[in-house]
Amino acid sequence: MTNVTEHPTHLSYLTNRAALPMIAEVAIGFAVLATKWSVRRRSRRQLSRLTQQQLRDIGLQREDAMREGTLPFWRP
Repeated sequence: MTNVTEHPTHLSYLTNRAALPMIAEVAIGFAVLATKWSVRRRSRRQLSRLTQQQLRDIGLQREDAMREGTLPFWRP
């Protein structure tokens, strides 16, 4: 049987790790932002392509879906 204290949790690893160099922190921040933008763009494009029945299933009106679908990817 393995002792739980031998294997740190993911959270404790993150809080106890050495600081990354500034350029690495910036690169990670940019990667996270680019990923958010990509997901947002893809989601909005797909939302604007849903049928009336699909929109009704998720509780949206066509106007709401189109308004959301036309927002730029950088706007939350």
